[in-house]
Formats: sequence, structure tokens, C-alpha cells
Amino acid sequence: AMKLKRLLLRYYPPGIILEYEQSEETKHKPVDLLDLRNATDLNAVASKLINAETLLSESRRPKLLALLEKLKNKLEASSPSKYTLERKLRAHMMPLTNCAFNKAGDRFITGSYDRVCKMWETVTGNELMAFEGHQNVVYAISFNNPFGDKVATGSFDRTAKLWSVETGKCYHTFKGHGAEIVCLSFNPQSSIVATGSMDNTSILWDVRSGNDICKFKGHSAEVISLGFSNTGDLLLTGSFDSTINVWELRGRRSLHTLIGHRSEISSVHYNFKSTQILSGSMDGTAKVWDVVSGKCLCTLR
Repeated sequence: AMKLKRLLLRYYPPGIILEYEQSEETKHKPVDLLDLRNATDLNAVASKLINAETLLSESRRPKLLALLEKLKNKLEASSPSKYTLERKLRAHMMPLTNCAFNKAGDRFITGSYDRVCKMWETVTGNELMAFEGHQNVVYAISFNNPFGDKVATGSFDRTAKLWSVETGKCYHTFKGHGAEIVCLSFNPQSSIVATGSMDNTSILWDVRSGNDICKFKGHSAEVISLGFSNTGDLLLTGSFDSTINVWELRGRRSLHTLIGHRSEISSVHYNFKSTQILSGSMDGTAKVWDVVSGKCLCTLR
């Protein structure tokens, strides 16, 4: 049986997320609201959702309406903006490697060659936390969006660490790679962290226990970019061997090896529905691939 735990708001793409429990496991179901407009009848939308989603009951209507109103107001407030420099942050003693916002946008993190990851308040620019413990460059960083209560860091010291946003405590240090970690990502449920390394492998880690779940081997060069599908059942890895692998988590196997680029892969991404893959390469092209067939749909030059 499935039991609804809470409703979550997703600003982009517009929608809500149903967080529910099934077989003592927390799961999430995204619901798109791409047609929400200023004149939309929110009661009608709520009724349609309650009728369509078995997890929603009439008792959830007040909470659902409140979320829909908040989302509608956000969309109404959105307008073309002029961007000006707000402030400069003297964030680190050495060059920065990466930066990332949480889902709400009120906090962001920075990684640096000084071996530290720092968290900042967006509005004031004040430093909120310093995550210290790595023995080398902090290169890959991420919030566990949409929740935003944890931060993962990957380092040239061959480890990744999981941190509490509220206390700065290090929950786990993930050890298992034989070379520098250069990319990482949480799955949508925030139950797994995936890390990619210069040792040509990617590893899945259990957020709760800190244990490794499995190691994916198949690339012949560095894994430089990775990401989960929107359901969290597929992992995408891009490598300096010029190929992209699509991995199935349940079977712990490779579904496709996407071959077509003539030089190193620099970035890989799923589209929102995880039906297509976009890859960028040092060969100067981007390619769009079909997830089911593994075929290249088009090449952008």
C-alpha cells in the first residue's frame, strides 16, 4: 500500500511532488503543471489532480490549493529582468572549482583548491558554514535538491563526503575510488550519491549507511560527467573515452553505450522526462540521443 507523507512544491518546471511511503521506502512522484496560468481556476486543477492521483484525497485539498496558489503567484511574478553585479565574495584563499544553489535559491555552495567547501546566504552574501575535512582540492559539489538538507563533496583526495547543512557534521566519508573524484550527483530521492572518477569508474553510495552499493566499470578513460534520470532508476555517465554509458541501477548493468563523438565527452544530461540525452564533446558538437533505443537523433554543430 502507498501512503502519502507530504506535498512538495516544484517551481521549475512548474509542478508538485508527491512524497509517499511504500514498503517502508520513501518515494517521490512528480506531477507536471506546465499549463498553469494567471487565469487558471485552481479549484478545478485541484479537483483534476485529486481524481487522477490515487495518493491524493479530498482532505488534502486545502494544502494542495495553498501550494497551487504559491506556484501561481511565483509564475505571475516572473518577468524579464536586467541583471547587474550584486556583490563580489572573497570566498576562498585559492581558486574556486565549482558552485551550486539549493532548490530554493536562498543558499549556495562553493568548492575550492583550498580543500574547503563553503555555504553562503544568497541575499546577504554571508558565509554560513565551512565544510572542512578533505585533504586535497574540493572539485565536485552538490545539494540534495529538492530537499537541501545535505551537501555532497568530491575531492582530488579520492574521497567524497556527505555533510549536514544545519550542523556542518560530516555524516560519511565515501572511500573506494583509486583516483580523483571529478563529478557527483544525488538521485532524485536523495537516497543515493553517485560519484565519477579519474579511475574510469562510477560508484553508487547509500546515503543512510555510507556503504557502497555497486561500482560501474565500462569506460576506458576518466568519468567526467554523470546524472540520474528523473525516476532515479538510470544513471548516465560521460567519459574522456568519447562514449556515454546508460546504466540500469536495479540490474546493475549497462543498457547502452552511446558511440558517435570523436573526442572527449565534457557534459551529459537527461531532458526533464528522461526520454532523451544531450551530450557535449570536445569535438565541438552536441548530440541528442534516444534513451530507449540508444540511437543518435541529431548532431548539433
